[in-house]
Amino acid sequence: MMLKKLVVLNTLLAIVMILSIGSVLAQRETSTGVAIDRDIALLRRDLRTEKKKIIAMNIPLTETEATKFWVIYDQYTEEMTKTNDEFFGIIKDYAANQKTLTDEQASSMVKRWADAQVKHLQVRVKYIPLFEKVIPGKKAALFFQIDRRLQALLDIQVASEIPLVLQ
Repeated sequence: MMLKKLVVLNTLLAIVMILSIGSVLAQRETSTGVAIDRDIALLRRDLRTEKKKIIAMNIPLTETEATKFWVIYDQYTEEMTKTNDEFFGIIKDYAANQKTLTDEQASSMVKRWADAQVKHLQVRVKYIPLFEKVIPGKKAALFFQIDRRLQALLDIQVASEIPLVLQ
């Protein structure tokens, strides 16, 4: 029961953090690439820091498990960062071209976005057995639940900040 309360509390804290940083994004004109780059970098850095804290607080790891888990986690985070780099590159591209976007550019961005989502899922699938080698299945499942929920919060925040394609 206490674990559930911590997960809920920490998730709410993450939401507040994301929304407060996200409001900075909302206030920027999408054509200012420097501001977009800076805001996205801050959002991602802060989220990575908070995410690690949330995971540490909510997954009860023994000392032996923790030693092995955090090594795999850092590798996982590095690979996820690369897929997120692609995703945020698409967002930056869209922001830079939003007002003059052609049908071809829009189609290309949708395909690139879908490819980035597939790569993101492939990394997650790749790491399931790696985490299960160092922690029990329930703890691995808990990690992936927390990880996915935090990613969903980020997805919602980013989506809410990006204007829809103009007709």
